[in-house]
Amino acid sequence: MTRIALIDDHESVRLGLEAACQRAGGKQVVFSGNTVTEYLSWRRFSNASPADVVVLDLTLGDGTTVTENVSRLVRDGSSVIIHSVADRPAAVREALAAGAAGVVSKSSSIDDVIAAIRTVARGDQLNNVEWASAVEADREFADAQLSAREREVLRLYAAGLPLKVVADRLGVAYSTAKENITRVRVKYVEVGRPAPTKVDLARRAMEDGILAEPRADGRDGD
Repeated sequence: MTRIALIDDHESVRLGLEAACQRAGGKQVVFSGNTVTEYLSWRRFSNASPADVVVLDLTLGDGTTVTENVSRLVRDGSSVIIHSVADRPAAVREALAAGAAGVVSKSSSIDDVIAAIRTVARGDQLNNVEWASAVEADREFADAQLSAREREVLRLYAAGLPLKVVADRLGVAYSTAKENITRVRVKYVEVGRPAPTKVDLARRAMEDGILAEPRADGRDGD
């Protein structure tokens, strides 16, 4: 049973999603409310476990930022799907940078939203049109300035290969491949796009066009 929280300041949207989750089966909406603060307060006072997936509106009426909301939810232990009209690519990019697993447009069908919840509940990230559009539209996204070798190591590693296999395939020492990944992580930190895990590296590789379909199983393989 996938436990879902719905956070949107439009009640009609929440009610529609809740009904769709009930019809889909295997899903339980454990919280439905207007703000992240309400959700976290509910968690604290009810002593409930974090929702597996939080479906979050991009912009809430309480004055909070998307970075703040996504960061709080991710730190709390939930995966986050942004449910948005997707007409603010910079804000969508902020959400992805803060750790959201993906974005689904509010113009998408209910079946697409349910499919997105299933994908994220499995531990995967969304690789969809909304994500790609947000990446393409924001030309001010900070470039980590990776070298050709670093990009190649990142491409193979983020695609799911263990570092030893990456090194063998490129004809370099394991230590060299590991140093390349370390430098890649440092460069992403320097431009405000940290990538501490393999999931994060896959996201960065996707964002920068290095990897077409990122592996997001979180296994380091080394």
